[in-house]
Amino acid sequence: MKLGWAAGRVLAKKGNGPVLIGKDTRISGYMFESALEAGLSAAGVDIRLLGPMPTPGIAYLTKNTRAQAGIVISASHNPFYDNGIKFFSGDGTKLPDQVEHEIEDELNLPLLSVHSRHLGKARRITDAPRRYIEFCKSKLHNNVDFNGLRIAVDCANGATYHIAPKVFEELGAEVFLHAATPDGLNINDECGATSPSALQALVKESRADVGIALDGDGDRLIMVDEQGNVIDGDDILYAIAQLDTEKLNGAVVGTVMSNLGLEHAIKDLQLDFLRASVGDRYVMELLLKEKLVLGGETSGHIINLDRTTTGDGIIAALQVLEAMKVNEKKLSELVGTITKFPQIMKNVKLQKKIDIASNNEILDAIKDAENTLGDSGRVVLRPSGTEPLVRVMVEGENHQQVETLVDQLSTKVSEVVEKSL
Repeated sequence: MKLGWAAGRVLAKKGNGPVLIGKDTRISGYMFESALEAGLSAAGVDIRLLGPMPTPGIAYLTKNTRAQAGIVISASHNPFYDNGIKFFSGDGTKLPDQVEHEIEDELNLPLLSVHSRHLGKARRITDAPRRYIEFCKSKLHNNVDFNGLRIAVDCANGATYHIAPKVFEELGAEVFLHAATPDGLNINDECGATSPSALQALVKESRADVGIALDGDGDRLIMVDEQGNVIDGDDILYAIAQLDTEKLNGAVVGTVMSNLGLEHAIKDLQLDFLRASVGDRYVMELLLKEKLVLGGETSGHIINLDRTTTGDGIIAALQVLEAMKVNEKKLSELVGTITKFPQIMKNVKLQKKIDIASNNEILDAIKDAENTLGDSGRVVLRPSGTEPLVRVMVEGENHQQVETLVDQLSTKVSEVVEKSL
């Protein structure tokens, strides 16, 4: 409630538009929604309630309805007992840092309501799902349809449960559904983009041409080809890049964790491959800085600024299907030219925070590993953003060599941590 009030206070100084609130399907969303609504109202800001909606749908409606901001209540791919709050600006992008700082400053003040006559009013936008469905369908180019296509769809019992099936059905596909009956507790529970095994089984059982797995809030996509193989974010990025290389402004953005095989495949398309830090916000920053349109992460966050303002699982899936149609290829054929390099990651727990970027022992060990790999491999050490861990990743042509090097580096990091205690 205090956060809603603080955000409302800042936004009230900048304009008169309403603030949208949407959520995924986890049970605590009702509680968060009511509290945010009360806080915004106390600050004198009008509220528009969207109900369960995918994160990218809330971003779209924030811009489309000329709202001042949009609020998403979701913990994305996490279990039901987690929840979080994310803001979009009126442009459907992340709030400017300056506005975030102003909201943080307001949080330190005592919560005082405006006079009763100035309280914000709330109403529900009942046609929000239909508006977003039409938006998704409008993002298909090349005048393609999906008549005759059999698609298995896993909605993760999340925010796309009432939207994704309609998008694909209304474009002509025959849809086989999984995990589209949310009960507040089953979101992301052994389903969705983080757990595609059920979708693999459904693809084989239904003899589907393709499988689509979304996460709890609909901004992530993992796919399954007609043979039942998992198609990750690297594969998806490559499939979409083949749709129209002329519109990509000469490059595609991945992250430091993107497979070296993707980099080689993108370069074979006569495009450069740029790497951002891990996290969709860093992919977005690099896209904007370099005036590019397509980027993504191995985990399935795909951003195409030529189609929308943020990562969108449904729109990314539509683009892959469009690429299949335009190139007249099955999904396995579309991504089959990527040769993935063996990539192994180990997590090293930290009892004490250390600066790996300036530790000479670790830097020497990294250099030795890189010399061993030569030009056909990579080493990445990075601290986790959410846990007391260092993630050690090694990638190369030889699986045994990669395994040996990642073990050696992990051991070295552990030794350095022990010495520092």
